[in-house]
Amino acid sequence: MNQKTISATRASLFKGIGQIMLQNSVWTGLFFIAGLFCGSTLMGLAALLSVITGTFTAKLLKYNSDEINSGLYGFSAALVGVALVCFFQPTLIIWIAILLGSALATVIQHLFISKNIPAFTFPFILVTWLFLAIFHYFPTLVHAQPASNYTHANDYIQLFAHGFGQVIFQDNVLSGILFAIGIFINRPIAAGYALVAIVLSSIIAYQLKESINDIYLGLLSYNAVLCAITFVGKKTENFIMALTAVILSVLIMVQMRHMNLPALTFPFVLATWLTTILKKVKQAVQLKFTNII
Repeated sequence: MNQKTISATRASLFKGIGQIMLQNSVWTGLFFIAGLFCGSTLMGLAALLSVITGTFTAKLLKYNSDEINSGLYGFSAALVGVALVCFFQPTLIIWIAILLGSALATVIQHLFISKNIPAFTFPFILVTWLFLAIFHYFPTLVHAQPASNYTHANDYIQLFAHGFGQVIFQDNVLSGILFAIGIFINRPIAAGYALVAIVLSSIIAYQLKESINDIYLGLLSYNAVLCAITFVGKKTENFIMALTAVILSVLIMVQMRHMNLPALTFPFVLATWLTTILKKVKQAVQLKFTNII
C-alpha cells in the first residue's frame, strides 16, 4: 500500500471508533480510544482489534470505499469487541469470538446499508445477543466478569461522565469526560444535546423509581445520549424528535431491565426507529390533509 492508502486506512479506523456516537471524525475517535484505555486496557485493545477486523473485512468484501473511509464498518465491530471483554474474562475463546463477531457485524451492517435502512448499532446488538445466548447455553466455555461494586455518590460530574462513558461500557469518570470532549470538538451542539438527554433521562428514571446507583452509573442515560445525538440540529423539529426519542429510550430501557434482558443499545435503536416512523406518519397525514384542502 502507498502512503496515501495507509493514511486513509488509519483514518477510517479512528473514524470507525468515532462513529460509535455518530461522529465522522478522526479526532473524536482518538479521544474515544484514549478514554477506553483509561478505563480498561483490555477493552481498548479489544476495540482496536475489532475495528481493524471490521474495516478489513469490508475491504476484503469490496464494500463501498467511501463508506469504509467514513468508518461505517468499524463502529458496530468495535462495540462487539468491547462488549465481549466487558461481559467475559478475555480467554482465547473470547478473542476468537471477537474476531468472528466483528466480521459478522460488518456483514450485517452492509446488508442494512445496501437496503438504505438506518441500522445504527443494531448489527452489534444482534451479534452480541447471539454470543450471550451461545455462552449462556455453554457456560463452561467462558468465565463471566465479576459484577461491578459501584456505590452511589451524589456527584453530578459522575452522572454526566457515566452517561457518556456507558455508551462504550465505561464506568470510569475520566473515560466519560474524554468521550464528551471527543464529541464536543467535532460538533459542540451534539455535546449540548447529550447533556440535556442525560438530565432528562435521569429525571425520568428517578420518577420511575429506578435504582439510584444505576442512574448515577449512567445505565439509564447512555441510550438517551445516542438518541439525542442522532437528531441533533438547530431547528425546533430536531429538538422535538430528540426529546421524543430520549423519552422512548428510557421507557424501553426500564422495561427491558424489568424483564432481565441485556438491553445494550437496543433502546436507542428502537426509540430512534419509532421516532422516525412517527415523523413520517405525521408528514403523510399533513400531506393528505393539504391535498384535501
